[in-house]
Amino acid sequence: MKKLPIYQVDAFADTIFKGNPAAIVPLKEEWLPDELMQKIAAENNLAETAYIIQRDGHYDIRWFTPAVEVDLCGHATLASAHIVLNMFHVKAKQVKFHSQRSGVLTVTKEKDQLILDFPTDTLSKVDLPEALVQGLGIVPVETYKGKTDYMLIFENQEQIERLQPNFNWIAKVEARGIIVTAPGNDKAIDFVSRFFAPQSGINEDPVTGSAHTTLVPYWAERLEKKDLTGHQISPRGGTLYCKHLGDRVKLGGKSALYLKGEILLED
Repeated sequence: MKKLPIYQVDAFADTIFKGNPAAIVPLKEEWLPDELMQKIAAENNLAETAYIIQRDGHYDIRWFTPAVEVDLCGHATLASAHIVLNMFHVKAKQVKFHSQRSGVLTVTKEKDQLILDFPTDTLSKVDLPEALVQGLGIVPVETYKGKTDYMLIFENQEQIERLQPNFNWIAKVEARGIIVTAPGNDKAIDFVSRFFAPQSGINEDPVTGSAHTTLVPYWAERLEKKDLTGHQISPRGGTLYCKHLGDRVKLGGKSALYLKGEILLED
């Protein structure tokens, strides 16, 4: 019987049962077969399972939803950093990840937060796909397309809260997922968002770090400020402390370890 360690961390949360849960599976020297990594992610049935391998000075990282491998995942990277910095290298203040799909990603420990350093998304203004009109039942003020996601701008937070998506329609849109966003009601919150990704096997993601690489450049320009606070208003909810740095964005959040155990695989 082959055993693999597994951890589960709630990212962008100050206590368990909040934020976005991610599984982390550290591997020794080589990736498991892609099919097996996908099966484990499906068995975990979380928004994301991250696999990490320690190399010389960094960790290689890959991310899988229950349905597909993805190019970038913020909350699972933050969760992976929680494990590395709190259990493997407790005296370290920073961990460097390398992704074949997204390049170098660093996470730095600053007081009680972990700070992600990610590349900024590129945005283009586009027409609203008809499937999103049907899927959301409301037309946004503006529609943008990033590298992998659509971003829809609405007038106010109440519109975001009231959305009851038809995921069958949304799944027809060729994208990783759909970001919906509006200004926040609370003076401490610059913008709110939700993230729908039935195409990736997740109807609604609790907190989506990678979506903020799209959200932050938009809101930084619109609000004319570099430091922003975003709140993802899913049922679990999560807060991200963001800084726009041109071609990079920093995303800060807290994290909490929920589970550690073993995966049992037949030889």
